[in-house]
Amino acid sequence: MKWHFADVLETVTALVPDHPALVSDHRVRSWRAYEDRASRLAKALVSSGLEPGAKVAIYARNSSEFLEAQFAVFKARAVPVNVNYRYVEDELRYLFCNADVEAVFFDAGFAARLAAIQDDIPRLKLKVVIGDAPGLGLPDAEPYEQLVSRHERLDRLRYDETDRYMLYTGGTTGMPKGVVYEHKGLITGLLGTLLGPDTPVTPEVLIERVRQLAASGEGPVSMPVCPLMHATGMWIGAFRAHFLGGAVATLDSEVFDPHAVWSFIERHRVSAIAIVGDAFARPLLAALQEADEQGRPYDVSALRSIGSSGVMFSSEVKMGLLAYADVQIRDAIGSTEGSMGASIVSRQSPPGQTAQFAFNRTTRVFNERDLDVTPGSDEIGMIANGGFVPVEYYKDPEKSARTFREVGGQRYAFSGDFAKVAADGTLILLGRGSNCINTGGEKVFPEEVEEALKGHDSIWDALVVGVPDKRFGEKVVAVVSPAPGMCVDTDAVDAFVRQRIAGYKTPRKVIEVADIRRADNGKGDYGWAKAIALEVLEN
Repeated sequence: MKWHFADVLETVTALVPDHPALVSDHRVRSWRAYEDRASRLAKALVSSGLEPGAKVAIYARNSSEFLEAQFAVFKARAVPVNVNYRYVEDELRYLFCNADVEAVFFDAGFAARLAAIQDDIPRLKLKVVIGDAPGLGLPDAEPYEQLVSRHERLDRLRYDETDRYMLYTGGTTGMPKGVVYEHKGLITGLLGTLLGPDTPVTPEVLIERVRQLAASGEGPVSMPVCPLMHATGMWIGAFRAHFLGGAVATLDSEVFDPHAVWSFIERHRVSAIAIVGDAFARPLLAALQEADEQGRPYDVSALRSIGSSGVMFSSEVKMGLLAYADVQIRDAIGSTEGSMGASIVSRQSPPGQTAQFAFNRTTRVFNERDLDVTPGSDEIGMIANGGFVPVEYYKDPEKSARTFREVGGQRYAFSGDFAKVAADGTLILLGRGSNCINTGGEKVFPEEVEEALKGHDSIWDALVVGVPDKRFGEKVVAVVSPAPGMCVDTDAVDAFVRQRIAGYKTPRKVIEVADIRRADNGKGDYGWAKAIALEVLEN
């Protein structure tokens, strides 16, 4: 077996052909069916003139078809391109052109947006529509199921471990950028976090693990609660289960409904879920509490693990979830550019202080002189991931050189996250440098203040921004939404926060809004929050 996504998934198919691979409320597909359908879709891609390295966009919500299409792209030795389905026309046009997209799988509901930009995508050879959509405005679009039934299987290609995998990430500013990995580097990196630091990552070890889980009937059933179009949903929610011969369960829904999620988990005996911090965890916890209060608690006995990455996952919420579910919660610190560390808690090992993580063995924190930050020194440094490091940002050599560089002969990814190192060696995450607030020469990281705010019972969610101040350069302002049925008492919140963080970090103004604006991946819209803050302060 080569470290190529297609080869790994084909190997798993040979080991557990009749075990479930894809689960939804509509059907369960076996690994045999999953692989066969992907092979026929791959034949359609190759027959349309796509060569190894061609880019194929997947413009869809979570579904079995999303994963089948991606498997097909791997089989064709093409490169999948994830598309944020919340993008408007200008963003979509930029993404499709920047990525040099030659084919696209898309949900029928997105047909109008795709039709509006199709004339601006010169390389596009094949359009495949998932679902029924009469009057698409795309007369040459191929129906997904017809494509599967019309094509034979693709003869197996000669896979190359240096084939590219690309994931577009929007970050917090600017247009999306494609983070490029080699198959081998990404697969072995993900397996390293899955199997543990003391387990060698070899084909033989993985094959034996799949066999053991299959024989014991303990193959995972994993549900990406967050979108598959983002790294957390795909890497934690899908790849981890599929690498182990398990199933990926998807809930067909256009909105995040926490009650629908728990009902699905109960119905399909889901054993693992992937979420994005408090943005998903708080509503999920509230739904558990509401169901319990109404005398109809959800059966979560099958759930064994909760994986999260991307935004803050507070200790209070973790404790709340552990009260209802006997699970291991793995809160990873990382980004599309790689994993840096993790906090793993359970009922037996409850959470401590929020935002403290154990380093990956390949993670370092460097100061401005590229020297290691001394543990316990209170010095702030930038986190450097030396594990699975991307090859580049697609078509952006300047940003690639700044982000992926060598220190002491070792290649690292500097994603812009700042941290301190505690005396015991744990990582104290501060936040993204691009959002850092400079008030009177003091650095304030919004995530730390947000966490302090959300610890108050009256606050449901919060974003913290810096706005211009004549005296201090910038001042800290919080935009918050109230907990259900509560009002925000700003004086009480101020007193509460001052007990948790230094006075200069305390918001000078707390602005209450109905809801905090976040993307589907849970990341806060800081531009929106800053505009709200400026508008309120000017009036």
